[in-house]
This record gives sequence, C-alpha cells and structure tokens, in this order.
Amino acid sequence: RGMVPHKTARGAASLDRLKCFEGIPHPFDRKKRMVIPAALKVLRLRPERKFCKLGDLSSLFGWKHKDLIERLEGQRKVKSEAFHKKKVATQRSQKATAKKVKVSAEDQKVLEAAGFA
Repeated sequence: RGMVPHKTARGAASLDRLKCFEGIPHPFDRKKRMVIPAALKVLRLRPERKFCKLGDLSSLFGWKHKDLIERLEGQRKVKSEAFHKKKVATQRSQKATAKKVKVSAEDQKVLEAAGFA
C-alpha cells in the first residue's frame, strides 16, 4: 500500500484487483510448475548480497500460519509424487502397447500420407 497511490481512483482500483494467497490457489495447484531460469536467485543475486524469504519475514512480524502452510505443502508434495508415478507408469504402458500393435501395409500407407508414422 505504501508504493501504490491508494487515495486516487486509479490506485484504489489497482488495490481492488490485487489478489494475495497463502500457498497455491486451487486452479493452479494442479498445473505443471516450471522453473524460469531468469528468475533464479543464484543468477539474479550477487553472492555477497543479503536476502530473505517472504514467509520467514512474515512469521517474524506475526504471521501465524507458517506451520500450517508447511504441513499442507508436504501433503501436496506426497500427492504430487504419487500422481507423477502413476502418470509415468501409464505412459510406459501406452508406449509398450503401441509397440505391440501391428498395422497392415495399406493402413501404414494411409498413416504416412496423413503425416503419421
């Protein structure tokens, strides 16, 4: 709020549009996470610079939900690992099944003409 002109209509509207979440909100917790190399701490900060994490800073100033978020994140990681193992097993079985399938010569020609082969 200190850096936004909250007393103007434009600033008030921007604060109304702002959304803050603890943890990962529902539609995004099922999405694949990606690493953005340009945002990595190792690449962005010089070695002698000091840094802190928002969760650590918040808990120092009275935020009471750090333990809850850590517990929920642990549960999410367990579920995510189980989902990943199941997904990999399904992909392996699909590849094995695809190798076992025999395609006739005329069907192979049709597939090659369509761009599959």
